[in-house]
Amino acid sequence: MFIQAENFAKIAPYTQLFIQGILVTVLLSVFTVLIGFCIALVLALMRMSNVCPFRSLGLDKDGHMREGGFLLLLSRFNPLSFLATAYVEILRSTPVLVQIFIIYYGVFGMVKLPGFEMFGFIKFSRFFPGVVALGMNSGAYLCEIIRAGIQSIDGGQTEAARSLGLSQVQNLRYIILPQALKNILPAIANEFVVIIKESAITYTIGVQDIMSAVNAVKGATFVIVEPLLVATAIYFCLCFPTSKLIAYFERRMSRGDKR
Repeated sequence: MFIQAENFAKIAPYTQLFIQGILVTVLLSVFTVLIGFCIALVLALMRMSNVCPFRSLGLDKDGHMREGGFLLLLSRFNPLSFLATAYVEILRSTPVLVQIFIIYYGVFGMVKLPGFEMFGFIKFSRFFPGVVALGMNSGAYLCEIIRAGIQSIDGGQTEAARSLGLSQVQNLRYIILPQALKNILPAIANEFVVIIKESAITYTIGVQDIMSAVNAVKGATFVIVEPLLVATAIYFCLCFPTSKLIAYFERRMSRGDKR
């Protein structure tokens, strides 16, 4: 038969592995979103910056704006926006698995990480590179969400902040970001659900997540399909209720805004 009930009995002794895998997956997702948010915020501000070091090249000798040409193009060059855009496009256009391997073998392969275990079973030397790789990838996607959230705030509020004597940093910190975060909170929460599923790929570098438990059970029992079904059920139980909870709070927040 395709699925045999007695095979689930063979899996039962390895329940602890799946429980540990759930804990690792949740921790991995939480830290990934936190790192991704910090990276995305920096990238969004870089993309929205107005740093043009060659701006003066766009003017002719009489001080008028040039009508065209290479110098005009160079005067509009924003290195911060260029770097942020390049980062986003590269990480969005390459497989997550490749990024994880580059970070784990290419970057942390040259760094001696501490060999301790968190909670007695999570290997930091495997967990941390996985978080960094997923966080960098998540930041590339969250960047556009945060940028859209900031740009959705009425520009009149920035003008009002300037008239009150607030600096650009104070305006961003006290006026723009609090409102933008409220608008993008559901999207960030949805990214958490996405990361729960995408984190399954980190088992390839030895992170003891749910898929790592599946591989351990398959190797010990030679049962293939049933451990995968258990993993499927676990991911569903993690993602589906979380998605519904996010949708509920999103509706509540929308009703609050209408009032």
